[in-house]
Amino acid sequence: MLRRLYNQCLLRPADLPPSREDLEVVGAFNPGAALTPEGVVLLVRVAERPRERRPGFTPLPRWGPATGGLAVDWEADGDLEPLDVRVVRRKRDGLVRLTFISHLRVVRCGDGRRVESLGGPWMSPATGYEEFGVEDPRITPVDGAFHFTYVAVSRHGAATALASTQAFRECRRHGIIFPPENKDVVLFPERIGGMYAALHRPSPATPFTRPEMWLATSPDLRHWGGHRVLLGGGEEWEMGRIGGGTPPVRLPQGWLEIYHGSGRGRRGSVGAYSAGALLLDPDDPGRILGRSPRLFGPETAFEKKGFVPGVVFPTGIVPQEDRVLVYYGAADAFTAVVEFELRELVAAFG
Repeated sequence: MLRRLYNQCLLRPADLPPSREDLEVVGAFNPGAALTPEGVVLLVRVAERPRERRPGFTPLPRWGPATGGLAVDWEADGDLEPLDVRVVRRKRDGLVRLTFISHLRVVRCGDGRRVESLGGPWMSPATGYEEFGVEDPRITPVDGAFHFTYVAVSRHGAATALASTQAFRECRRHGIIFPPENKDVVLFPERIGGMYAALHRPSPATPFTRPEMWLATSPDLRHWGGHRVLLGGGEEWEMGRIGGGTPPVRLPQGWLEIYHGSGRGRRGSVGAYSAGALLLDPDDPGRILGRSPRLFGPETAFEKKGFVPGVVFPTGIVPQEDRVLVYYGAADAFTAVVEFELRELVAAFG
């Protein structure tokens, strides 16, 4: 695995106050990252769950359209089948629910290696397609604004939506751009051949194939087509899931994409999540020029132990001359940053 020049846990759940007194923060993770004139800004996913406990019952939070706020459904434990620490399945209809609900907060980090200021809830569930939370933002500067994709979770499934902001003070929603089940959408920062491009991860219910990452194009960032397969999981560490991680960054050699993969987990758990890298043709990102071995995986205490142990999940990247800062979620609980030397990273392609 690649040498870590610098590695730091930036945020823990205890560092953030909950959005309401009746909630507790269980995760501050999977941050989008952007370099602004004021320094590095992160959009951090904050997961919360109800504090109240009722013997024999499990609280399942959601955004309530009738009230415009939080609602909690109390389900008898005997009516639920736990799938892992994050998800339960209702026995009566086979449908799943999350045990928490997520929103996004702005975190300003100056040089990118420390937290300077924490904001309160910045983007919370507000539509029926976000009923179970907004998750995992990926930020890309495009056409003079910061555009970010995020996962909108609801009873209709996990879809990908798009929003934008100028200075991380206000945001504008642009709606669903990839329907369920599709996650891990990352945008390229410039047009290629006159079209915008994105990587995405379809999650078909029928397992005809191993996990795959796809490429799509768009004339306007809203309407996507030209879908084609880019990469399928081939190594043991990426046979459970594979998908886009950080937004692509242009290097002299091509597009650098740091992606995630997971191994197959045992029942009741997810497999360990690690990161790899791709080098894509600058004029045709559907052509892979290089593929690294596993770059980094769970090694530190905060990566091995948390809400979901054994997870490193890259979601943000900030190039800095001959080095690069990669921001990631650790153990589905913490926000962390790792620094790599670009020369060593490119050398990993062989």
